[in-house]
Amino acid sequence: MPKITVASQNPVKLKAALTAFSRMFPGGSFEVAGVSVPSGVPDQPMSLNETIAGAKKRAENARAAAPEADFWVGIEGGVEDSGLGMACFARVHVLGRDGRTGLGQTAVFYLPQEIAELVRGGLELGHADDRVFGRDNSKQANGAIGLLTDDVVDREAYYIHAVIMALTPFKNRDLSW
Repeated sequence: MPKITVASQNPVKLKAALTAFSRMFPGGSFEVAGVSVPSGVPDQPMSLNETIAGAKKRAENARAAAPEADFWVGIEGGVEDSGLGMACFARVHVLGRDGRTGLGQTAVFYLPQEIAELVRGGLELGHADDRVFGRDNSKQANGAIGLLTDDVVDREAYYIHAVIMALTPFKNRDLSW
């Protein structure tokens, strides 16, 4: 049974990775485990470049922490200010034992000013969400997207598609990536 090591112990990220692998490789069985590893970027990445670097570093550090795995998955959430407001997104970096690398990204949505101002002031997005919505540890539950959509899309569903996108090189082994 192939082993997936996710660079997080957040149950949302673990479930998203397992669901994505199961959808991309139906009929297969996977074992998923999480490891707590550093991202090499601030707790709240404030740009796309920081977010990409964090996802990559997490996947690499997961590989170093669990070299016996078959796949290593780094998922990093980030924000970036633009003329339109504060965009929110996550990047996914998957490393395979076979040397392949897969990259994916979630959809982008914009944060309301109440949350964006707290993030600009130094709060991590999850803590800002909790403050604005009166919640506790929402980042291990439905996250900003779930809070803002009333769970039409929750954090797990939000990550699943990005992990699936990152798995396309593993699904299409006959193509060059």
